[in-house]
Amino acid sequence: MLIEVFKSKIHRVRVTASDLNYIGSITIDEELIEAAGLVVGERVYIVNVNNGERFDTYVIKGKRKSGEVCLNGPAARKVQRDDVIIIIAYAQMTPEEAKDFQPKIVFPDEKTNLLT
Repeated sequence: MLIEVFKSKIHRVRVTASDLNYIGSITIDEELIEAAGLVVGERVYIVNVNNGERFDTYVIKGKRKSGEVCLNGPAARKVQRDDVIIIIAYAQMTPEEAKDFQPKIVFPDEKTNLLT
């Protein structure tokens, strides 16, 4: 049996842009992707602290050390520039694996989205 377990989180980043006409996804600064142990193309869940919206999309790599966090496609309707969001990823694993698993949690600077 597999269970879904909290894998990683980028906690409280600021939306820098939204692009309704892009194909879809969330573009994230490459440094944040690596720090959180995310993979380009991975499914992530977005929680908008400002309006309570919760939705899922997939990761696209943004420019390293840019602080970029851009919601693209239909997801752009669920955020405004400067909204604060939480990006969460889950992984499937056996209950035995889950007992020793340690999630990665990243706390970037909320104003710049950069790691300090």
